[in-house]
Amino acid sequence: MRDAKIIGTGIYVPERIVSNAELSRNLGEDIDEFVSTIVGIKERHIAADDESAADLAAAAAESALFEAGIVAAGGALIHAGLLVLLAAVVILLAQLGVTPWLSALIVAIAIMAIGYFMANGALTRLRNTNYAPTQTVETLKETTTWTTRTRA
Repeated sequence: MRDAKIIGTGIYVPERIVSNAELSRNLGEDIDEFVSTIVGIKERHIAADDESAADLAAAAAESALFEAGIVAAGGALIHAGLLVLLAAVVILLAQLGVTPWLSALIVAIAIMAIGYFMANGALTRLRNTNYAPTQTVETLKETTTWTTRTRA
């Protein structure tokens, strides 16, 4: 999908933090200088015994969905602002002497025309998009041709 967009990202790390000093004590050898200087790791998060990778992924997904919800709320506010702007245009036309119902009709027809052309253009691009994996199909054709020639 060429027009897919990432609208939310999420992160989750387990609560338990293990420092290099704690890891050094558990290993019985001082690894702090090497690991922090050479590798660049000062601490790591360790999942609890009852915490699976799926639990971590679910928490990160929940965070991403929350962020995406904020984006959606922003879109709703933009939509509300557009409606207010259109109402202001209707009122302006009415104050310029156009009958109120006619000014509303003019604005509605203009917005519907813009929407129609936008949707029609998008549908045309969608219809003209080839979703077949052409490189894979071509590779399979070449392999079939090569196999046929090699067996003959």
